[in-house]
Amino acid sequence: MQHDPILLESARQGDLAAVEKLLTLCRPGLRRIAQSQCASSVDPDDAVQESLLLIYRRIGALRTIAAFPAWTFSIVRRECQRLLRSMRGQVELPESDHPIFTYTDRFDLRRDLAAAIQSLPDKYREAIILRDFEEFSISEIADRLLLTRQAVKSRIHRGRQMVQEYLKD
Repeated sequence: MQHDPILLESARQGDLAAVEKLLTLCRPGLRRIAQSQCASSVDPDDAVQESLLLIYRRIGALRTIAAFPAWTFSIVRRECQRLLRSMRGQVELPESDHPIFTYTDRFDLRRDLAAAIQSLPDKYREAIILRDFEEFSISEIADRLLLTRQAVKSRIHRGRQMVQEYLKD
């Protein structure tokens, strides 16, 4: 998330109009983060709303403007975790079956995953990277690649299948 440093500084200094504009601008990015960080039982919109409130309250405590993206990311991540903890007593989480892939070392998994993604044809690799790593929405990817939403979903689905097939071998 890149934002105007002048806007950020004005928001840090307490300018309410700047804070409102900043929150409006960062909402889509926070939503993308929440969708990737929240467990399936937690509503990302709730996490975003709570995160926006925390940013509004604490923007003056932000030490440096350059820290804003990491700061907002940590706020959203913590909010997703907090919401999940608060729901644990209310919702039965499903028991996970045996994992499809077992790795004893995270480095091995990362290396194999990187190799699997590199092995994809360009059209699938691009869709996977935009969705899973850069956290773009389906609509944003469709606009960027000049495709329909259905075509983007198809490429992501097929790309993920190809990654699974690569990792199984």
